[in-house]
Amino acid sequence: MKRETGGQLLDRGTTRPGPPQAPPPRPPRWRVWLLLAGVLVAMALFFVPNPAAHHPESLTYSQLKTDIGAGQVASVALGQDGSVSGKLTNGTTFTSSYPVGLQDPQFTQLLDQHDVQVSTKPSGTPVWSLVLSFLPLLLIVALFLWTGRTARRQIGGLMGIGRSRGRLFDRERPSTTFADVAGYEGAKREVSEVVDFLKHPDRYRRAGAVGPKGVLMVGPPGTGKTLLARAVAGEASVPFISVTGSSFVEMFVGVGAARVRDLFEEARRQAPSIVFIDEIDALGQRRGGQLFANDERDQTLNQMLAEMDGFDPAGGVVVIAATNRPEVLDPALLRPGRFDRQVAIPLPAQREREAILVAHSRGKPLASGVDLNVVARGTPGFSGADLANLVNEAAIFAVRAGRDVIEALDFAEARDRILLGRRDGTNALLPEEKRAVAVHEAGHALVAALSPHADPVAKVTILPAGQALGVTEQLPVDERHLYSEGYLKDSLAVRMGGRAAERVVFGQVSSGAANDLAGATELATRMVREFGMSAALGPVGFTSGGPSYLGGLDTVRPYAEATQRVIDEEVGRLLREADERAVATLTDRRATLDRLTRVLLDRETIDGTDVDEAIRQT
Repeated sequence: MKRETGGQLLDRGTTRPGPPQAPPPRPPRWRVWLLLAGVLVAMALFFVPNPAAHHPESLTYSQLKTDIGAGQVASVALGQDGSVSGKLTNGTTFTSSYPVGLQDPQFTQLLDQHDVQVSTKPSGTPVWSLVLSFLPLLLIVALFLWTGRTARRQIGGLMGIGRSRGRLFDRERPSTTFADVAGYEGAKREVSEVVDFLKHPDRYRRAGAVGPKGVLMVGPPGTGKTLLARAVAGEASVPFISVTGSSFVEMFVGVGAARVRDLFEEARRQAPSIVFIDEIDALGQRRGGQLFANDERDQTLNQMLAEMDGFDPAGGVVVIAATNRPEVLDPALLRPGRFDRQVAIPLPAQREREAILVAHSRGKPLASGVDLNVVARGTPGFSGADLANLVNEAAIFAVRAGRDVIEALDFAEARDRILLGRRDGTNALLPEEKRAVAVHEAGHALVAALSPHADPVAKVTILPAGQALGVTEQLPVDERHLYSEGYLKDSLAVRMGGRAAERVVFGQVSSGAANDLAGATELATRMVREFGMSAALGPVGFTSGGPSYLGGLDTVRPYAEATQRVIDEEVGRLLREADERAVATLTDRRATLDRLTRVLLDRETIDGTDVDEAIRQT
């Protein structure tokens, strides 16, 4: 399959005008107080004297001449304005002045006679002294500008929280097409009208028809809903805006609604375009169904409903959404005019699984003995993502074995790795435990092979893998869509076969049948409560309250205690009948059971033909 290219953020450049921006917020009041404090500090630095500073001694002109004559002056600096400053021999600085207009020659002679160092003061104030005097004020102004810019960034971040998290993939249009989606021919036909509407809107307009506004794709996880949505955009050659439902809802009320508005404004600017909302159940859950109100979620959903209602039918914007939980969506979201049609994307059937395996195996070296039809038959219930993982795991097993070609054994090992877990060779069983596991699995296999409606046995192994000490695999010949009462009762007997074999051979049961009992109890409960296969309860059905595609526990019991008592009694009756049937079958075929147990202990893994051979020889 073609590799998906990465996405880029929505472009908000100058090529297209954006929506009118809100006026900038007023500056906070603390900025005014900060400026006032800075001015006060600057004034204090300029005009308030520093008591710690050392002030020079002030001398009169006569006293200055006397000190020079006494040899107490070390140096003087003369200014053109008559100012004099200098230092005495004891280190004290002084200031004085002399009459500029008198031209006193004795003053300069006196300086020469007593070897006083004479210098002249530069005219004006030095630049560096001005800079130093203004340095405190400059620092305060710089601090004020920095805090203001930081505050603007924070406010801008809060203002930008309402922008959509949608990502516009492939501005040159997605390259994925229906040819890249293996299988699902029915779903492709369902969404092909969306492609035709985006390509030829005039045809629909001339006929007075309105194209679909929204398509909701529902199905289990990993079935390729996102890939199919991208294929629709690729077939129509329009921009594809992808966003997840959880990216709308935040802790701030109103943020989600703003993001919805921004998303649809971008979609209208890119029209014709496709908006894909993945996991829409995070956004569109039924209102009023929660114990506590969620104003943010409700406002976001209301904005979503308003945006889809306000679509121009000829605008060329189609919303495609995907979810695993359609039963929790708000009815207003599912009505015609919003999501006009629902497309089910179920788990792939056998033919579709083979096509998906072919697509994922393309470019990988497969051995000549690999039959992908056999692999597809052995993977019922696998989604497209599971099959992709299966092919990758098979390639890993081939590399681990030092081969460059993937063989059929690698697919079998990969399937067991996915279903059962990693096989740990260090988890060795005790001899008596190994025999108990062999008896248990032989009982499953023998009851399955002798039941007329059960699926054929494909493989039996007593090698521990994951949490399972042994496994008996059954594979249907054809893909089933309906299950008869005879098939379900045979399935109960097969599940009870391992426990029954332990009781026939050892006279007691073990804890190894815990999973078998749990699965049999669940199946019997559905037979009684949902399928109406109980004469005591009658033709009634109580479906479970769990999600359709994700499973889950029952949260509401729509019947009384007396009905629950009848259900419990009927479930117990079905399980006892299945157990008695398995015990009777294995007792009659005790020799076959022992023979099959010996074959398992000897070879550890056998297939369905070995089971049939053991039945024929006894």
